[in-house]
Amino acid sequence: MICKASPYRTKLKDNATPTIFDLTSHPNNPQCRQRKRIKELSKAEAGQMKERKKDSADQSKTNTNYAEGQDDPETNDTTQLTSKEKEHREYLKSLFEVIVVLGKQNIPLNRHTKEVQESKCLTPSNFKALLEYRMNAGGDDALRKRFEMSAMNAECCTVTQQMQMMEVCESCIREELLREVREVRFFSLVTDDVVEISGESHLPMFLRFLDQANCLREDFVGFLPFEGEDEILMERLLTEVTKKWGLNMDYCRGQAHFSSGVHSSKIKAIATKLTEMYPTAVYTPRSTCALNASLASGVALTGVQIVMSTFKKIESFFNEASSLQLELENAISIFYQGNEEKANDLKEACRTNWTVRHDAFEVAVDVLESLLLCMDSVHDNEDLRWSDQVTNDALEISEALADFEFVATLVVLKNTLSFTRAFGKNLQGPTMDVYFAANSLTAVLHSLNEVSDNIDVYHEFWFEEAVNLAAALEIPVKVPRLYLRKHHAESGTEIQPESYFKEHLTAPVVSHVINELNDLFSENHLNALRCLTLVPAVMGQLKFNTSEENNVEMYRSDLPNADTLPTELHCWRVKWKHRGKVTLPSTVHETLQLAEVKFFPNVLAFLRVLCNLPVLSLDVDGDASRKRFQMYLENTPDKHRSKSLAFLNIHYNARHDLDIMVDSYIKMYPENESYEKVCQPVD
Repeated sequence: MICKASPYRTKLKDNATPTIFDLTSHPNNPQCRQRKRIKELSKAEAGQMKERKKDSADQSKTNTNYAEGQDDPETNDTTQLTSKEKEHREYLKSLFEVIVVLGKQNIPLNRHTKEVQESKCLTPSNFKALLEYRMNAGGDDALRKRFEMSAMNAECCTVTQQMQMMEVCESCIREELLREVREVRFFSLVTDDVVEISGESHLPMFLRFLDQANCLREDFVGFLPFEGEDEILMERLLTEVTKKWGLNMDYCRGQAHFSSGVHSSKIKAIATKLTEMYPTAVYTPRSTCALNASLASGVALTGVQIVMSTFKKIESFFNEASSLQLELENAISIFYQGNEEKANDLKEACRTNWTVRHDAFEVAVDVLESLLLCMDSVHDNEDLRWSDQVTNDALEISEALADFEFVATLVVLKNTLSFTRAFGKNLQGPTMDVYFAANSLTAVLHSLNEVSDNIDVYHEFWFEEAVNLAAALEIPVKVPRLYLRKHHAESGTEIQPESYFKEHLTAPVVSHVINELNDLFSENHLNALRCLTLVPAVMGQLKFNTSEENNVEMYRSDLPNADTLPTELHCWRVKWKHRGKVTLPSTVHETLQLAEVKFFPNVLAFLRVLCNLPVLSLDVDGDASRKRFQMYLENTPDKHRSKSLAFLNIHYNARHDLDIMVDSYIKMYPENESYEKVCQPVD
């Protein structure tokens, strides 16, 4: 919709989509719902209308002149810059362009430590080397002139100024992303596991939203310092999202977190507080992480964390060389000589990232003997095939595997999470499977509660399985050494392994899984998933006998006209029931792409809100930002990690405007604007 009297220049983009505007049907404006009859104007009224149109045309002409720079004071201010100021801006643009290139290629601006920099006996930094190359290549007069006019001992861009400019680059590119989120209003907040950057803990943050093209995205938006108590972290997160990013948490429709180890309790406290403050920010699992892996990572027990960290080491170990994978497959063939089918299944599983699969713990138990044999063989290195680093890594993994606490924990996790394996797999499956998974949660919780009520019986079977597996691996059954050292003297009696692992492993793991499922799948979350019946394929599977009215109560304020929802839902069902020979859309994304969905405004609005739930799978390209984030962490050593460089590298394809960056830099750091401040002599 274009207002001709607007003071701003308005131009349709090439891909502009025509839209129906019904400005009188909003429920907050009931008195305007009835169409008014056209009033016949008198001669006096007609004259007044002509005068208003003339004034509007004059105003439009004036605004056009402003747009062309004829009388606009702001434009005149820009054109009145002195030649020195213009040269300074061109110089800053050159610096920003170099920083953006380095950031997007993940090249540190300075590869030397602070101590080495002070020694003065070193090659130039990456930043300075690229500037010199740019000058020598020609074509950048502003940069060359600045260096020629500088003193021989002048440092034309200090490390502090480089950091400031990187922060400005990050801020400007993030603002483009946040502008898209504000336009669509609704979003979800997603966090990843805490990472170390420059020796400090940071929480990676993502925003999940449906953009104007109906493409579901989950984009990285930055790192949040993760130091302090729960209340401080909560206040810092809300300040970042609302004040710095300018987002309204009332439009947050979901939250999902992945955490491990000591950070789990803090993340859980943040999630609980967010749910209390914003009930519509539904707490859900992440669609990009297997449910069982997420449940296990959140257990704060030492044994469980050892298992999960060992899984990461195993994955990294076999990614180093394909020959290591062949070594494991040879070990599997040795242990499963009489069962070729089982051996082939395990080999196929080990060629994937099995440590993050839904059945990771089942695979680990089956392959444990082969895995230990492989690690011992690599560590022995009799034929000198492996490097010292590989053999040391193999020894570290072997020592972890050959401990009874690891074996017992692995068996307990396998048996406990077997009840949630199929449930979690369905959550990451097609939309129809997600809907049926939501309705199967009651049965899953019933089975787990039965285990909890009869924990003595189940633990006896599971402990016996762990003992038998340990015997096959020649691992002694014993209580962990650290626990014995702390509690043996206090108890005065010998501590039995079976009672220890029941009290400190089996019972806590089962209790954690039950509590976490109840938190992750609240009634609001389940009601939202039950509304997946709006997807025509799910509706057809249920023979079009569905009723969503009672499940959308929480989202009524998000609908354009909630009063007509029952009638609209009835028409929606009738439409697809009598569709003829047409393939039914099977996902929320496919449904949103339909041309006719715009004639069902409440359905359209609700589907757009529903797809923000982090539990629903992303499109093929929707998690590209997360994949680039993982690649950055894997390929960048800790000492070279930078928040701003990480952001630029992850958003490699993001648009950037050098003029906006220069304006933002001058506004944020006015003390660096002058020539004297930029080129500082070095003692």
